[in-house]
Amino acid sequence: MQWQTSRFLIDLSTPKVMGIVNVTPDSFSDGGLHASRNAAMAHCERLVRDGADILDIGGESTRPGAQELPVDEELDRLLPVVRHAVTLGVPVSVDTYKPQVMQAVLDLGADIINDVWALRWSGDTKGQTGFDVLRQHRSCGVCLMHMHRNPQTMQAAPMEGDVMPQVLSFLEQTTQILRGLGVDSARICVDPGIGFGKTVQQNFALLAQQAALLPMGYAVLAGWSRKSSLAAVTERSLSTVATLDIHDRMVPSVTAALLAVQNGAHVVRVHDVRETVQSLRVFSAMQQQC
Repeated sequence: MQWQTSRFLIDLSTPKVMGIVNVTPDSFSDGGLHASRNAAMAHCERLVRDGADILDIGGESTRPGAQELPVDEELDRLLPVVRHAVTLGVPVSVDTYKPQVMQAVLDLGADIINDVWALRWSGDTKGQTGFDVLRQHRSCGVCLMHMHRNPQTMQAAPMEGDVMPQVLSFLEQTTQILRGLGVDSARICVDPGIGFGKTVQQNFALLAQQAALLPMGYAVLAGWSRKSSLAAVTERSLSTVATLDIHDRMVPSVTAALLAVQNGAHVVRVHDVRETVQSLRVFSAMQQQC
């Protein structure tokens, strides 16, 4: 399988590591660490050295309870970092749901739009939708994620019932709309949306049943890195989950990424790039002997 993007045709015969660059003061695990332009640019370079196959740059936090950021402020955060990142020799993904931002970063040479709203956002779009941006671009990649409700309310009222059929139905409908607009299937990646409006049990059900996404024929991305569900099952006391140091979530995060790959994920979106790359190399060495 290959993932077509603006500048790169990504070979997914081996799993790819997408390194997270949060240019935000309030992301749930690393908010503020790379909020300045220089710090974010340096972090991009560091992740590439650590083995990141793709960089994923975001200017607005979508953690539970996060508030929407004005377009101008998001662009101010993103554009200088994206302008630098596209010079580093790897595909650049931008985590955004606003059509104006999508268009601006694609104009700078970004390769992938990673949208937690799966192109459904209907705010102040000035007549343009995310579907329009993707339809008009000849080759950029897109990752469509399932999210229940929105970042402000998703964990206040999580999904109910059997989670995988609902996620699968949503992703099938959304990808069909995009295909109907003439977007080639090779440009599309799907993400079940771990932590976005799901309970702990539902998140792990998605991991266990992740292979159900593969018959759709699209690349599959898994984003488990530092999610609270990992802390919920690894901590002895629930009272420590919220305050758990981000470094204490590294081993569970790498483990979840490896399990996601074992269950068919083509791309894993992670904070801890070096450790995840090392883990996948061990996994690959075993696979070669099977």
